[in-house]
Amino acid sequence: MKTTYKIDPAHSAAQFIVRHMMITNVRGGFSGVQGTVVYDPENRTASSVDVVMDANMINTLEAARDTHLKSADFLEVEKYPTITFKSRSITPDGHGELSLKGDLTIHGVTKPVVLKVEAPSAETKDPLGNARIGASATTRIKRSDFGLTWNAALDTGGFLVGDNVKIELEVSLIRS
Repeated sequence: MKTTYKIDPAHSAAQFIVRHMMITNVRGGFSGVQGTVVYDPENRTASSVDVVMDANMINTLEAARDTHLKSADFLEVEKYPTITFKSRSITPDGHGELSLKGDLTIHGVTKPVVLKVEAPSAETKDPLGNARIGASATTRIKRSDFGLTWNAALDTGGFLVGDNVKIELEVSLIRS
């Protein structure tokens, strides 16, 4: 049976990992993730996901970097205030995992992505009596595919910011 859940922004995270100066990874994320998941545990392929993130809520634990990421060099949040994901299909991917295909929009550019989703947890009640499920998902994108091409050459060769971005999602969902 299909059940509608809302993403609990207080207990959910959307994080990214990108190479910095070709020597280390920098992590960041977005707080306040919102959206709706319609989930049918008996027919997972009939499920759907619709997510919205406020691009202004980026946090890399470095204020100057966050300001730069919000600028026209990267996310251009004044022009493109949200990042969205809307599913197109969900298929079993073996070992209880799911392949979630959908459209990711960043910086006004929409591209298809595939998220690898660990099987959602069984529904359980929280201390306040809310029915909850949770899920984890990962994907990789190229930031240049979304028009995020700013970079700086390093004197030692290579570039300041990597093009490959790993995305990790942890979501806690409350039944509507």
